[in-house]
Amino acid sequence: MMYLLLILFFTSLFSIIIMIGRKLPALEQKQISNQEEILFELPFLKEVKHITIKGMKKHGYAGLVAIVRFYIRSTNFLKNKYEEIRLKIKNRGNRNHAGDEKREISKFLKIIGEYKQKIREIKHRIKKEENL
Repeated sequence: MMYLLLILFFTSLFSIIIMIGRKLPALEQKQISNQEEILFELPFLKEVKHITIKGMKKHGYAGLVAIVRFYIRSTNFLKNKYEEIRLKIKNRGNRNHAGDEKREISKFLKIIGEYKQKIREIKHRIKKEENL
């Protein structure tokens, strides 16, 4: 890849040197004039500018409407798909636990639950004592 870039760079550099080399003798003999001619008249340019701006506004508005419409449709589509997936997961979870009898809670979770309950009771007693 690096060799390709180097080859392209040196090829373009060489071609630029050749183009400049061809123009130098013509410039020395004053064959090329440095004055540029204006091909278009100003009223024509103003008319083209006016038509271009008018077209850009029209197409810009249409493009904006299309982008907003696409945004709204895509967000609604994603919301609907999200709800479908959420319901499928919820139904799958209910179906798995429907056949099981009451599942036994692990000892660790029981200990944590009891600990949380004790902390709530202590906080409640402190608030009562402090009259908060």
